[in-house]
Amino acid sequence: MSTIDGNRNRTVRLEAATEADLEKILLLQKRAFSGQAVIYQDPNLPSLTQTLDDLRKEFNEKAFYKVVRNGTIIASIRCGIRDRALSIEKLFVDPDHQDRGIGTEIMGALESRYAGSVDRYVLSTGHKSARNLHLYGKLGYKETGRKRLKENCDLIVMEKSGRT
Repeated sequence: MSTIDGNRNRTVRLEAATEADLEKILLLQKRAFSGQAVIYQDPNLPSLTQTLDDLRKEFNEKAFYKVVRNGTIIASIRCGIRDRALSIEKLFVDPDHQDRGIGTEIMGALESRYAGSVDRYVLSTGHKSARNLHLYGKLGYKETGRKRLKENCDLIVMEKSGRT
């Protein structure tokens, strides 16, 4: 079992996901992002319409991680490195496990894992996603731009230095 969390003070352990985990990750992704559909009044957000075939293709291009509790995946995140920047994507936590600091711990574990191998961390979130914006701001991410995802959703691009 591969883990990227060397900090024993954390309550979550981020493990490398396998291809066998993808179906469960996709089901959890859709459950976790269903709240975003309500916020944006759009059931067709990319995180909700992604197929298992789409996810398998993405799995071959990015690193996928999971958090497991009692044999069940309760959170996931994926990332990839390009031009010495770690692109962080689709952090989500099972709605039954939210508001417990798991997302914060996942971000810390991921940043620790890639520290020294990237110059910056980059992510994006929807402009109406107040909880995500709060989390990333609290972790030191700053807005660096915006891009249109859909008519009713702009993505706010955020970055943080990866240099120690």
